[in-house]
Amino acid sequence: MKVSELSDRSGLPVQTIKYYIREGLLPKGAATAATRAEYGDEHLDRLRLIRALREVGDLPIASVKRIVGAVDDETVGLHDLLGTAAYALSPPAEPRPDDPGWRAAREDVDAIVAELGWRVTPDTPTRDLLAQAFLALRRLGLPIVWSDLRPYIEAATIIAEHEIRAVPTEGERGRAVQTAVATNVLYEKVLLALRRMAQEDASARRFGDAGRDRAPASEGDASRGTRPG
Repeated sequence: MKVSELSDRSGLPVQTIKYYIREGLLPKGAATAATRAEYGDEHLDRLRLIRALREVGDLPIASVKRIVGAVDDETVGLHDLLGTAAYALSPPAEPRPDDPGWRAAREDVDAIVAELGWRVTPDTPTRDLLAQAFLALRRLGLPIVWSDLRPYIEAATIIAEHEIRAVPTEGERGRAVQTAVATNVLYEKVLLALRRMAQEDASARRFGDAGRDRAPASEGDASRGTRPG
């Protein structure tokens, strides 16, 4: 197909496609004349991946280039390839090793990962992200205890295993990354919306008209402690 057809099928302007070629994100087409080239389905697939990373993942060109490079490098295993995409998609969290509260929160995160036996690298940005959340919760006077964390851990495990099963293991490696981006970004929004609707339903059942006759939770039901354990 000509670049004009590639533009129509991908939904991207010709100028954008040429920019991606100059940046090394998209391979050049097969030259058919001095100023003409032919493009194939592999170019269309690559543009779909780039578009997912840019528009869905909201990633800068530099991050897209790293991911595309990992896709093209057949020596990079699928686990490491998905990790490259996941790290790029992770929200930034600034480590604060000089803050005793932050250090304590990070130690708790590391202890939880070890307790669960999760195979999570020590430098994954999500460790710092979780430590940041723990620190904020404690500063609001909300303790971090296993009884509170357990439902989140169980839900996260179920969701993660479901999402990883959805990643194709055969065919185009870029498709695997595209699937991972969609589940990480779009289904994260689905999860957030469903959780908030479920909260509204639970609140209505407990505090609304149907829940007015229910006895409030006793003090003995409240979780105690400030550390997981």
